[in-house]
Amino acid sequence: MTAKKFEILVLNQISPAGLKRFPGDRYECGKDVGKPDAILVRSADMHSMDIADTVRAIGRAGAGTNNIPVKAMSERGVPVFNAPGANANAVKELVLAGMLMAARNLVPAVNFVSALDCDDKALGERVEAEKKQFAGMELPQQTLGVIGLGKIGSLVADAAIKLGMNVLGYDPQITVEAAWSLPSQVKRAGSIEEILKTCRFVTVHVPLLAATKHLINAKNLELVQSGTILLNFSREEIVDAGAVAKALETKKLKWYVTDFPAQVLCGNPAVIALPHLGASTREAEENCAIMVVEQLRDFLEHGNVCNAVNFPQVSMDRESSWRVAIANANVPNMLGQISTAMARAGLNIHNMVNKSRGEMAYTLVDVDSPVADGVLKDIAAIDGVLAVRWLPLAAG
Repeated sequence: MTAKKFEILVLNQISPAGLKRFPGDRYECGKDVGKPDAILVRSADMHSMDIADTVRAIGRAGAGTNNIPVKAMSERGVPVFNAPGANANAVKELVLAGMLMAARNLVPAVNFVSALDCDDKALGERVEAEKKQFAGMELPQQTLGVIGLGKIGSLVADAAIKLGMNVLGYDPQITVEAAWSLPSQVKRAGSIEEILKTCRFVTVHVPLLAATKHLINAKNLELVQSGTILLNFSREEIVDAGAVAKALETKKLKWYVTDFPAQVLCGNPAVIALPHLGASTREAEENCAIMVVEQLRDFLEHGNVCNAVNFPQVSMDRESSWRVAIANANVPNMLGQISTAMARAGLNIHNMVNKSRGEMAYTLVDVDSPVADGVLKDIAAIDGVLAVRWLPLAAG
């Protein structure tokens, strides 16, 4: 009997380098699949989408998941995967380009040359006479403040140090892994306010959460030195655009460099706005697609969870051909009830792992024999169980 293929609904143009990681004999991918087991998405807004009951996972080929109804998926026991760090180098390079554009006044300089009359015999003389207005600064010995020291922030800090800059970093939520990868020359700031008071260049690299919306605002922008250059390649709402407009008007900020054009800043000559180019490289798109496809496969085939924004990290090597994966509310006695249901059916538990994250818990159980549909239904009926999946090891 041929095993049913996994069906993957693809909502956006996804790099072929990622899609080809789905084996054709086990997966069917497309924009019109009937009963998707998973959804692969980039920028499509899924909040108003009718997401089929068959969906067991969602993969975002990028870092942010604001376009996905994560809370609703958590309530259904559906993990939402992303690809953190896969586009980090692309964003880092754009941040460096932004610093250089601002430091050397490159945008107005290019605009000046573009407006010149190339048939003017005095072209060279005019260039020499007017180039002084575009004189800028060099980056060595300048101080860069990095708010958020994850993968992108760490890469930016490292590159800035190699360019001869001093770097001050702030991240109260820094992970052990990120701390190990951070260059030792990065000095620790005690607050965002210290960064803003001290640094000539400031760049933000934090996720958009309720706590980080307008992290840079009118109140703390009052603290910056006159002539500060602010860069935002994180998310538009991290920075209060209205407050930036006022800070530019008062010359507190010399430049605002961002990947997110805002209406209130349109036409402002001190704003360098790019059309959300952070991850727009072939390499970044390939890296994101490959990373999230591998994560989806590992979950669909083995139940392992890596880089889900709403589930704990859970991975267990296969020691049996028969596995059950259970997503449930993080409440007392769930493991006891699950074990009891299996014992009642005469199943021997070979191995088990259970982890929690906030209100969500996730359990993988390897057993020594097949699990009947009735047992799965008994587990699914336990109060607090959100999803149950039967994962026999595929032949071959």
